[in-house]
Amino acid sequence: MELDYHNMRAFADSWGLVFMFAVFAVVVLWTLRPGGKKSSDDAARIPFKED
Repeated sequence: MELDYHNMRAFADSWGLVFMFAVFAVVVLWTLRPGGKKSSDDAARIPFKED
């Protein structure tokens, strides 16, 4: 039982970090893409829209 825990922990420590970095990079690149300014501005104005 303990061997399985250690294998899963080692997998999570190595590939989990790679996965989280890849998600972070995708989010940053998605935010900074050339066509994203309009949608970002629209999303930023949502709290100020009146019904």
